Amino acid sequence: MAAPRSFVMLETHQLAEHQPKLGEFGYAGDDHVVPFEVGPLDVRGRTVQLGPMLDAILSRHDYPEPVARLLAGACVLTVLLGTSLKFQGKFILQTRTDGPVDMLVADFSTPHALRAYARFDADRLEALTAAGETSQQTLLGNGVLALTIDQGAHTQRYQGIVQLDGETLEEAARTYFRQSEQIPTDLRLSVAKLLTPGAGGAREQWRAGGILAQFLPQSPERMRVPDLPGGDGDPREEIHDPADNSWQELLALLGTIEPTELIDPTIGAERLLYRLFHEHGVRVFGGVPVADQCSCSREKIRGILEGFSAEEISDSTEDGGIHVACEFCSKQYDFDPAEFAAAQ
Repeated sequence: MAAPRSFVMLETHQLAEHQPKLGEFGYAGDDHVVPFEVGPLDVRGRTVQLGPMLDAILSRHDYPEPVARLLAGACVLTVLLGTSLKFQGKFILQTRTDGPVDMLVADFSTPHALRAYARFDADRLEALTAAGETSQQTLLGNGVLALTIDQGAHTQRYQGIVQLDGETLEEAARTYFRQSEQIPTDLRLSVAKLLTPGAGGAREQWRAGGILAQFLPQSPERMRVPDLPGGDGDPREEIHDPADNSWQELLALLGTIEPTELIDPTIGAERLLYRLFHEHGVRVFGGVPVADQCSCSREKIRGILEGFSAEEISDSTEDGGIHVACEFCSKQYDFDPAEFAAAQ
């Protein structure tokens, strides 16, 4: 019988008192993606808890709570996938739907920079909130989820697109892996707003967490799924997971995760992994930091404006100047239209 899942929990003051010494096992903490490997199950994956970084991104825009929850989930998913890139590039998650939250964008630039924003219809959102209808499926509506890998100039982008028709981001991500990666993959996401004590009183802070695991046995035959009935394109087809015992055990273990375990700072990534896989043994690698960092700059925006025609410059001018605000970080850049006169 497995040991009780609660036996490794520590109180917050215990975590603060314990500072790992040389040679001791440490903890990655918030805003670090922790890669792991469970050899006996042929499983590799990553887990993360986002804290101050996520709170800064969401607080900057003062999103309504239902929108903030959606964008937080998109951030976790983007970080889990983006940190897997082994080259200089960018991973971009974007939704386009007919729901009140019609666009979510989160992009991760290697090695550690994340930025994100959401676009929503305030009136539609207010009406649904008043009616208590704020599920992910209702807020997103129908549309698509696009996951893009961009390796930079002179390379071709890779993009996978899945339908968002009454699905959550978590469900759509599973569909993406089944269709595009063809590697058995499962994941869990969790988002919450917590009250934290402080000198000026308690304040609300956003936290989110997630875990992604993939089945990567040396023998590809073990990854095969059963034949599907009906032939190509049959709408009655059902997606099956591999029948391999190791993969089925992993699914069972991930199914025991409570949403609070993914965000609780007193548990952390390493303790969660131990709770899940201590019977098999889990190899944990050093945490990969992620940061709230926008890639906008005055030089980039100037380069865009230099490509404008005289008419476009005139149309962009307001109160004697051109004012451009970054949708991601909200930083504003001001230009004198005369700066672009010579380029016309």
